[in-house]
Amino acid sequence: MADYKNITLEKGMYGVKGKTFSQVLEELDPTENYRGTPLGKIDAFSRQLKRFDIKVSGKGSDKIEKFFSTTASAALFPEYVSRAVNQGIEAEDVLPDIVATTTMIEGLDYRSITSTPTDDEKSLKVVAEGASIPQTYIRTQDSLVKLNKHGRMLVSSYEAIRYQRIDLFSVTLRQIGAYIARAQLKDAVDVLINGDGNSNPADKFSVKTSGSVTYSDLISLWAKLSPYSLNAILAPTEGMQKLLAMDEMKDASAGLNFHGTGSLVTPLGAKLVHIPGIDIDSYIGLDKTCALEMVKSGEVQTEYDKLIDRQLERASITSIAGFAKIFNAASAVMQY
Repeated sequence: MADYKNITLEKGMYGVKGKTFSQVLEELDPTENYRGTPLGKIDAFSRQLKRFDIKVSGKGSDKIEKFFSTTASAALFPEYVSRAVNQGIEAEDVLPDIVATTTMIEGLDYRSITSTPTDDEKSLKVVAEGASIPQTYIRTQDSLVKLNKHGRMLVSSYEAIRYQRIDLFSVTLRQIGAYIARAQLKDAVDVLINGDGNSNPADKFSVKTSGSVTYSDLISLWAKLSPYSLNAILAPTEGMQKLLAMDEMKDASAGLNFHGTGSLVTPLGAKLVHIPGIDIDSYIGLDKTCALEMVKSGEVQTEYDKLIDRQLERASITSIAGFAKIFNAASAVMQY
């Protein structure tokens, strides 16, 4: 069995190309080696926290200064920051409900692929013996995917936070993660509506009666996506209110579910996704299985040199990501 207490920790572990600190640590101390033991229920990073007796949550949470008690334990702090930020992203993130696939890249240049089949190409015809098989063309996009960097700069003296509990500091870090998730959602909505720079804005149409939304309008949105499936509808707060006020959305059992669990009604079987803080007067309908690709240049990045060597005087937390359309016709915008 590997001895996690003898692993040499250093800040250079953050600089391994294509790998996170946790992945490097897992290679040095595989969890597989602890199968059947209590240590096998936690990952390599958590074993290092146990090694230095650092409690990051709960009533007995340690103070920030516990990380900096040794040079080795200080190397764990940037990963703790990244994990806390990721917790905030995951708690706020609705992108899994609208993104078909996520592509990880190294660097900042990436061209996605697309296919724009005609109505004739969307149907599979009978191929006679000896006849040519119909073709579907897939090509790379002309323009690169635009990647945006989102993040926050933490500015504080070590003395100002050294006696604060780690779990209290985690609250701030999780909020930073929530900010990043909201910013990325805004980027995704912009691409769905205006396109990704490859002359592919969404097909737009208006409701029959301006300012109001009827069930008939939702049927039109459903029909607009055919033959793709309408399985997700993005709505701003005002649009959400209009939908929930519709008579068809006031079904007794649906209302009881909303009151009891907070789960939103799903019009036409599509998942209703609330996009608060995004100023649009439209609903976005899409087939989440093939409409949007998320492109990420690495995971959440924490400027570890400043955290370890300068003891958190300035620390940046950033995430770089962008979005590309896969099948443009798999999304549509209904303006009210």
